[in-house]
Amino acid sequence: MARLKFLGAAGMVSGSRHLLESDRHRVLIDCGLFQGEKRLRERNWDRFPVPANSLDAVVLTHGHIDHSGWLPRLVREGFKGPILMTPATADLLGLLLYDSAKCQEEDAAYANRKGYAKHRPALPLYDERDVDRTLRLVQSVPRGQWFEPAAGIRCRYHEAGHMLGSSFVETEIDGRRVVFSGDVGRYDAPLYKDPAPPPPCDYLVCESTYGDRDHPAVRPLDDLEAATKEALARGGMMLVASFAIGRCQQLVYLLRTLMAAGRIPEVPVWIDSPMAVDATEVFRQHVAEHDFSEATMAGVAESLASPFVRMAKTAAESKAINAHRGPGVVIASSGMMNGGRILHHLAQRLPDPRTTVLVAGFQAAGTRGRTLIDGADTLRIHGRDIPVRAAIRRVDALSGHADRREIARWLTGLPAPKRTFLVHGEPPAARGMAEFLGTTLGFETTVPTIGETFELS
Repeated sequence: MARLKFLGAAGMVSGSRHLLESDRHRVLIDCGLFQGEKRLRERNWDRFPVPANSLDAVVLTHGHIDHSGWLPRLVREGFKGPILMTPATADLLGLLLYDSAKCQEEDAAYANRKGYAKHRPALPLYDERDVDRTLRLVQSVPRGQWFEPAAGIRCRYHEAGHMLGSSFVETEIDGRRVVFSGDVGRYDAPLYKDPAPPPPCDYLVCESTYGDRDHPAVRPLDDLEAATKEALARGGMMLVASFAIGRCQQLVYLLRTLMAAGRIPEVPVWIDSPMAVDATEVFRQHVAEHDFSEATMAGVAESLASPFVRMAKTAAESKAINAHRGPGVVIASSGMMNGGRILHHLAQRLPDPRTTVLVAGFQAAGTRGRTLIDGADTLRIHGRDIPVRAAIRRVDALSGHADRREIARWLTGLPAPKRTFLVHGEPPAARGMAEFLGTTLGFETTVPTIGETFELS
């Protein structure tokens, strides 16, 4: 009898981990890091709920840390099987995991120097040696090709439209077909192709990040133009906290298109993230996976390159940005402002009323990004409370996740599965998605909790 157990991203957005079991084999779909509130981050230190060496394989939907970032810890606990993913995800994964390990090591070292950690000494969750061992297990599989992560379990990748390499996973186990959505992208999103329609299935595991709301009916290029013009008119820097892989390249592409078309002034744009700099090169190597519709309609060349973009890869290059006075744009990680170089720019420029902080993606509860958009007067960074005098703006049109209507559009035409499990959403979003899918498509839905197991009859 096949079983499905939810080990993460159930009742929350981060920590995607779904365990698919037969009587003899176990395959893990995604192995993400818990992010956000302290109670969630502390889950990262728990041992894996089943012995790591009992897993036959891990099948990854895409590289974002909330789907991949616990892999080195799993390997540290004894996992030795293959980690399967698309070729583009394989090219990006090392950048993400090494950056994650480095950030954790740096944060632990900083906490030890400053003495604000509760544990003595503060330790990283994993280090670069764990990442080395993890990457040796990576195997890539192109979309559309069936593969067997374990005997009697078949999988196939399909375009998800969320980021470079992202896919949803069609699986077959004990005569049952299960589709894992991963993160579903938006229709007509900059750089990315539309998500492919899902195949008929008995069970669907579907994300619900924006399950209780719809994105504004605006075009990303127009929305970013308006926000950037306002920010530059203030005379200060526009800080954009961005996922280094995916969102950063979208922003660079759109800003480049707007500048080349004369729709916004030509000001310096810094990519302040070693990982984002390297990832941009990977994006260029996989150009066939991109959709350059915005540049084509604007009458400019289809490219991720730009004379206005400056790469800040070293710490010295990052610090040099502090000397800039006047308008400009800094794109730095991490996307939810929980680490990385964006924190140093926020600490430097949040007290300046000429600064604009542009929030261009989902911010989980408990993250600094959510704290800012909720109207905080101060933001705690490295043990200090930083006054917030900057303007805080949002550009929801750049979200990488489909909203409830786009999820319904993605599922339209799919025969109703026996059951749809709604994951990767905070409780109000998951409940909203359940109600919406029940009303519009007649789907029978369940919002699982962490640790729940379901038999796939």
